[in-house]
Amino acid sequence: MEGLRGPSDYSQEPTRHPSLRINAKTPFNAEATRDDLIASYITPVDFFFKRNHGPIPIIDDINSYYVSVGGLLENPKQLSLADIKKLPKYNVTATLQCAGNRRTEMSKTRTVRGVGWDVAAVSNAIWGGAKLADVLELVGISNHTAVTPSGGKHVEFISVDNCVEEHGGPYKASIPLDQATNPAADVLLAYEMNGEVINRDHGYPLRVVVPGVIGARSVKWLDRIDIIEEECQGFFMQKDYKMFPPTVDWDNIIWSTRKPQMDFPVQSAICSFKDEDVVKQGKVTIAGYAVSGGGRGIERVDISVDGGKTWLEAHRFQKTDVPYVSGDTSSDKWAWVFFKAAVEISGDAEIIAKAVDSSANVQPESIGAIWNLRGILNTSWHHICLQVA
Repeated sequence: MEGLRGPSDYSQEPTRHPSLRINAKTPFNAEATRDDLIASYITPVDFFFKRNHGPIPIIDDINSYYVSVGGLLENPKQLSLADIKKLPKYNVTATLQCAGNRRTEMSKTRTVRGVGWDVAAVSNAIWGGAKLADVLELVGISNHTAVTPSGGKHVEFISVDNCVEEHGGPYKASIPLDQATNPAADVLLAYEMNGEVINRDHGYPLRVVVPGVIGARSVKWLDRIDIIEEECQGFFMQKDYKMFPPTVDWDNIIWSTRKPQMDFPVQSAICSFKDEDVVKQGKVTIAGYAVSGGGRGIERVDISVDGGKTWLEAHRFQKTDVPYVSGDTSSDKWAWVFFKAAVEISGDAEIIAKAVDSSANVQPESIGAIWNLRGILNTSWHHICLQVA
């Protein structure tokens, strides 16, 4: 592709906010502090987590940029950014979460492989762009199509970046065609983030946003869209981001026995304190976020101040002065929920948060039960220990 290229080194990286917690420098992976993460329901771009597998691509000439739409199609097309902007624009508030969020915590139970993350490999933004369903209509695929006449069942997104895992080739991922062609799934080709042109770190000039699904499927720096018969065969679909049981380790893993992970499970984390923080005796406020995949809302967030012996329910909210009701049209179905609870601390305390989503899914109690060799989907109860001064 002309106009968009993947650099071979890290010499032309964007500047980033100095308060970010850097988990890897090359490629750059970083998250906000806990305080910064919950300072705003809509995460400022500077504090939105950065997850990369290679150097950040560079735009030479936006006027020569286009996306190829091909694969199992009779009439493939090349679409410029201007072509995509002619389609109806939608703004979708959606939380993206790296599948490795809270990996560092899981690794303390038993070592796993991957970039270490605290609780902030998750962020919420207002994404602006065209619906993928509208784009696919331009190449003759109607809404709510599960299989094309030529046998296409999946939509593959191919980036322009260079990944070591792909032997220097581009990052790629796919989603089922029936999800891609469902307007209600809100899958976007996004060119705006929080009302501004999306920046290089987050996919400029065009990225995919797949709400309710692990961030690994929301491909940045989009180069091609292909209609394919089987799932994408790329590394990150076939040999990564799969959920294995605790009995599987690197000496007995068979990647083909598990499907690629798509929706993320119900998750919550305390962000108002870090483990071993020292507080004064009396009232303290426990605050954080909760989110579930697949568009499922958060029905409840439970807080314990005695290690799980007793529980109280936290207040849940999204927008100021708008009551949060799971599943209601006034609530952002793809977005996280903040929670807050004032509790009494009389001595050293183990604080726990656990969330329940609208399908009554609840976070598992222990990491041991969900440990996996790649350290993904650590959605166990979130614990912190507070010390009283």
